[in-house]
Amino acid sequence: MKLPRLPASALAAPLAALAAVLALGGCAGNPRLHEAREFAAESAKLGGFADLTQRFRDTYQREQPYLSPAADQRERAEDARRRAAYPDLMAIHEAVLLYMQTLGKLAGGDTFDLKEPLKAMGAGIKAWPDTGLTDRHVNAYSGLAQLLARSVTSPYQERAVQAMVRDGDQQLQALLEAMQNLLRYYDKSSDNERDIVLGMLEVEIAYADTPRDRLLAALAKSHRLAKRNEYRLIGLRHTLAAKHVAAIAAAHAVLVQHMAQDGKPDATGGQAGQQARAALRASAAAVADESSIAAAAAAASQ
Repeated sequence: MKLPRLPASALAAPLAALAAVLALGGCAGNPRLHEAREFAAESAKLGGFADLTQRFRDTYQREQPYLSPAADQRERAEDARRRAAYPDLMAIHEAVLLYMQTLGKLAGGDTFDLKEPLKAMGAGIKAWPDTGLTDRHVNAYSGLAQLLARSVTSPYQERAVQAMVRDGDQQLQALLEAMQNLLRYYDKSSDNERDIVLGMLEVEIAYADTPRDRLLAALAKSHRLAKRNEYRLIGLRHTLAAKHVAAIAAAHAVLVQHMAQDGKPDATGGQAGQQARAALRASAAAVADESSIAAAAAAASQ
């Protein structure tokens, strides 16, 4: 289902006020703003999702040499659907990044311009139920666009940050859920690709494993081993990317809890802030592993 474009009137006033409103400062030492900036700084950990979405889009290019004529026709149709869905799948990632980056800049008192990003979000996205991207996620995407347009017009920095965290949690959590659903779908798609590729190699190697074709069989077996390693590593990347998304979701939930104190002293002795930082650190150890996995997967695919 294609969501209608946001009316121009919903974004015109906020966009006109951006430059004047966002030159905010003087609150750099505020612990709430510090925690919001700390949360926003974790946006880079979502890069694995973008890489895996691109890999999902390019599935047919990798599997095409291993397809039978009948399977090729089927996979061409799937390729067209993947490529049609790709802009919307990436839009989910970009919306979450924009939310986090906007929150960080707002909490830091930086001046920035959301005119072009909001214009792009105003076009909306479609649901792709087969992938796990449903109408609920489409509505959350639209709601987050409206929230971003509204949040940047507040003349009070801390209040703007608190309102953005509080009002954006439902939409953000829905989009993070969509990313989790998509990662699971990518993983299943990768397993299907693996079965096609390795299945073809198993059959062909059996026919080539003769004295006359000894060299060909040896090369094919080496290639089969490399492909097995590649798919194993990609499976780990899916798992790690999902952990990063889950950590962002947990950290934002704790940030909402902390902001809900509405200016009152933290009766837990900073426990909410510690929980937020702990939630983010939960995925930190996986970053180096993911970089190593990405490098190994690239090497295995050579």
